[in-house]
Amino acid sequence: MAKKNSKSGFTLVELAVVIVIIGILATFAVPKFRAAVERSKAGEAFNYLAAVRSAQERYHNRQGTYANDLNELDIKMQTPLYFQVGSIADNGGNIEDGWKLTLTRKGAAAGYGSYTVIFTDEGFDTTSDIANNATLSKDINPMSTAQ
Repeated sequence: MAKKNSKSGFTLVELAVVIVIIGILATFAVPKFRAAVERSKAGEAFNYLAAVRSAQERYHNRQGTYANDLNELDIKMQTPLYFQVGSIADNGGNIEDGWKLTLTRKGAAAGYGSYTVIFTDEGFDTTSDIANNATLSKDINPMSTAQ
């Protein structure tokens, strides 16, 4: 009688193939994941600035001018976690006619570096880094339609 010599398990070649496949998938998935995470962080800035813009319009309707200090507005929002909030400035004239507020990304930005998001009395300012930099606009701009 012949003995059956059966061994179960994976060969080294099979394991190597699986590792290569996982590596290839990770090569495509990790940058998309990092961009999605950074897009959500940029969304925090857009939400904050949209709330400031609404509060500025309410303030303007009551006072006839825009506020030059965030503390004068009727909102109590938590300071953005990933952005440094600048101070309100006039938008090319005086504070009665328009305003501008800049948020600057602080800390590590998933390889995108520091960038700014700017809102004015008219909404999202297209002079922001996030609007002018093609990579930022395509990858992390929550208002961008390009994907």
